[in-house]
Order: sequence, then structure tokens, then C-alpha cells
Amino acid sequence: MEMKTDLWAGALIRRVEINGAFATVARRGDPDGGDVLVKVATLDGKARLYGTALAPSGETMFLDLSTGSLGDDEKAVDAYAERRAKVDPDLWVIEIEDKQGRHFLTEKVDRAKP
Repeated sequence: MEMKTDLWAGALIRRVEINGAFATVARRGDPDGGDVLVKVATLDGKARLYGTALAPSGETMFLDLSTGSLGDDEKAVDAYAERRAKVDPDLWVIEIEDKQGRHFLTEKVDRAKP
């Protein structure tokens, strides 16, 4: 990411709140450059998970990890995030609660390859 991760996370949370949804930092990683997972829970037992990736242009983008085998079961999404956190101490996890399932990301979002 071009900006420090803690500043980026704060901006995402502010965008979420301005639009009437709720967001929180579920796990705080390296403030300068940790990878980010964004969980979007729709409050019905479903959730999507987005993770950072590098676009061919070199810009940061997000992959919708739920399009692959992970799926959209909230328990599976949480388990995946926990597994990632165990191997990456710098990882950030931002949780968004939005019944409409909006992610509020301004970066490009692409489908993960299965």
C-alpha cells in the first residue's frame, strides 16, 4: 500500500461509518505495511473476505477470497482469517458489518482464482 496501513485502515473505517455501517479493527498488525484482510459480514451468518494483492501494474488491489473454495460461510471466513494471523504477525483484519454486503474499498477488487 502506498500509505501506512494504520492510516489506510482508519480511512476505511471512516468511509464505512459515514455510509451508516459499522467497522472495527479486529486485529492490528504492522502499522507501516502489514497485509490486510477485510471481512464483510451481512449479519445473517454469511460473510465475504477480501485480501490484499499486487496488481500487474504494481498497485495494491483486493481479491475477493470468498469466490474460491472459501465460500461465504462466516465461520469458514473467520477460521481462514485466524489461520492467516497465526503465520503472519503483521496481518490486519478489518471487520465490517453491513446488511447490504458493501466492502467500501476504493481499490480495485477482483475475483480470486479458484
